[in-house]
Amino acid sequence: MKKKPSAPHRPPARDSRWLRWRRWTFLGLMGVSLLATLAAAVVVGIYTQIARRYDLAALGQMPERTMVMDAAGELLGRMHGENRVVVPLSQVSPHFVKALLAREDSRFYRHGGIDFYGVARATVRNLKEGRVVQGASTLTMQLARNSYPDLNDRSFHRKLIEMMLARRIEKVWSKEQIIEHYVNRIFFGTGVYGIQRASQVYFGKHASQLTLSESAMIAGIIRSPVRFSPFRNFDGAMKERDDVLQRMLLLKLITPEEELQARYAEIVLRAQPLFQSQGDWALDAVRRDLDRLLEQHEIEDGGLLVYTTLSKELQIAAEAAVEKRLASVEKLPGYPHLKKADFDATWNPSTELTTTPYLQGALTLLDNETGGILALVGGRDYRQSKFNRATQGQRQIGSTVKPFVYAAAIASGFLPGTFIEDAALRPGEIEGADPNWNPQNSDGKFLGQQTLTAGLVQSRNTMTIRLGNYAGLPRVQQVLADAGIGEHVASNPQLFIGNLAGNPRELASAFTVFPNEGLRRRPFLIHKITDKAGNVLYDASVLEVEVLPPAVAYVMRRILSQVMDKGTAASVRSQHGFKEPGGGKTGTTNDYKDAWFAGYTDRVTCAVWVGMDKPTTIMDEGYGSRLSIPIWADVAKKAVELGYIPAGPRTDPPLTKVALCRVTSQLASAGCQAAGMAYEDELPYGLVPQGFCQVHQGVYAQPPPQRRAAAGPGLFDRIRGWFQ
Repeated sequence: MKKKPSAPHRPPARDSRWLRWRRWTFLGLMGVSLLATLAAAVVVGIYTQIARRYDLAALGQMPERTMVMDAAGELLGRMHGENRVVVPLSQVSPHFVKALLAREDSRFYRHGGIDFYGVARATVRNLKEGRVVQGASTLTMQLARNSYPDLNDRSFHRKLIEMMLARRIEKVWSKEQIIEHYVNRIFFGTGVYGIQRASQVYFGKHASQLTLSESAMIAGIIRSPVRFSPFRNFDGAMKERDDVLQRMLLLKLITPEEELQARYAEIVLRAQPLFQSQGDWALDAVRRDLDRLLEQHEIEDGGLLVYTTLSKELQIAAEAAVEKRLASVEKLPGYPHLKKADFDATWNPSTELTTTPYLQGALTLLDNETGGILALVGGRDYRQSKFNRATQGQRQIGSTVKPFVYAAAIASGFLPGTFIEDAALRPGEIEGADPNWNPQNSDGKFLGQQTLTAGLVQSRNTMTIRLGNYAGLPRVQQVLADAGIGEHVASNPQLFIGNLAGNPRELASAFTVFPNEGLRRRPFLIHKITDKAGNVLYDASVLEVEVLPPAVAYVMRRILSQVMDKGTAASVRSQHGFKEPGGGKTGTTNDYKDAWFAGYTDRVTCAVWVGMDKPTTIMDEGYGSRLSIPIWADVAKKAVELGYIPAGPRTDPPLTKVALCRVTSQLASAGCQAAGMAYEDELPYGLVPQGFCQVHQGVYAQPPPQRRAAAGPGLFDRIRGWFQ
């Protein structure tokens, strides 16, 4: 009997459903994976494109402080920008590089910008802790974040850009270049950027000199430099150091012996100023000039090279001269004011003053050839008062104004041998003056008829007033304005003897017209400014204006040299031994409130002021010759010592010997000879009078041959004609 074929085996319905579910689940997962992959690819593509918008050159463009150099290329100080000094990796201690990698990115040489192993490790750790306790940023990612300000937020969007940027950076820069950019850019605490400044500020040494222990400490504080600053939290910084050393040992970057030695090495902090240069008035003046020359963003970014006209050696010598000489004055018997040494003993360093209660001084030293400022001293102690008396002060300049009055008179026709009366002023004699104005000479005497030269050499007030009156107040004011002083002076004859304000910078510049053949060159501090790439942002030009005709400047030099040889400034030679050719003028205001000396050599000009910040009598007989000349002599001798002398002998204008009348400043006639008013002098051709004296009657001599060029009347002749 045949068996019936058995029915085919059918799996239970439950198993069939399970198989179908597994199939669809697999297909679903595959789909999700595919979609996720596609989505990831899209995201990577988008953020790769975003990352390409960033200029990778910015990684090496780190704001540094602007460096200010003196005329010889020596560093004077730094200003603006971030407190950073960029150094090549070859000048960074290898100990620090190892400590940095151990602390921040131990797999640095094994990834391409993103450490996926580190990401996985950090994810597991953070999930286990239930909070973010470990990051996954590589050194390259940190560099990207620190280089672009818009990547400083904590968003996921920022993180993706950072990662794509890191990949791009790794393709463009070598590993060593990335480390170099990183160590120079990183923030190491308040006001400190880059490993070089961190090394200097914390340990007082170059980054190449860091020990293993010091390197581990600096690397340890990177993640929280304010919290773990060794100045604020030494114990915390030491713990961070130990952690870094342990990490280095674990990674076999150091031996157990090196780790033990570094762990027990003594850490000596040598706190250095955050900013390397101590402020002074000269650098303050550079800052102000910089503000006028460049746009604010150019200044704030820093990294500039500012080449000044200052001489570091002369600046130091000038500051020392002011302090030394004024301290000596304070030691004189009966000196009536508080001494600086006594003030220092009670001064609170946290207190900054505008005015001080002790004797002050200021000076400006200029190079006649260019107008460049060689030294600028604004007071005795910059820490106590930053007010710059050399450029911001305005004090009566006293008799230092007199050379300009005499120059105006000579330009209008007066000559060195002309007689001027030294006698009390008569009511109504001086145009525009109070009828009762009756100034005296410093010695209380009147000497009668004296030559114009004697009036300036002996600084006779009444003679100067008469001479200014003869020349005319408008003409004197014009000479002063062209010389750069007395811009806002009142139209009053009192200015003839110094009733106008000025400061050492203005006065030094004005006095350069005498050694400079009548030219005044604009005083300036900044010679050139370049950026880090060497591009010239500013280059100064020598600007000059004619204040006096060359012939007048020559005669004034001749007279002012006598002031220094035998006049009110003779102590320059007799007491201070200054031998170089030169000239100058002292100045002392009423009641000895201000003491001045402005003088020059053929190469430099210097103006010195001494006084109290709140005008009061300095001391009895506090003349400029006593208080200011010693400072001037010290500085001028140092300038000569450093080679600030002319390249060759001075070439004076051609001279001719003529007979002149002491009364009229004209060519002498026989009548002048008979009256005893004739004398001989050598004058530049531009000052030889064109006519004979008409006052002394008698037989006239034949006029001398015409000595002027045939090209027609010069500038001096036209100007003189206005006053004849």
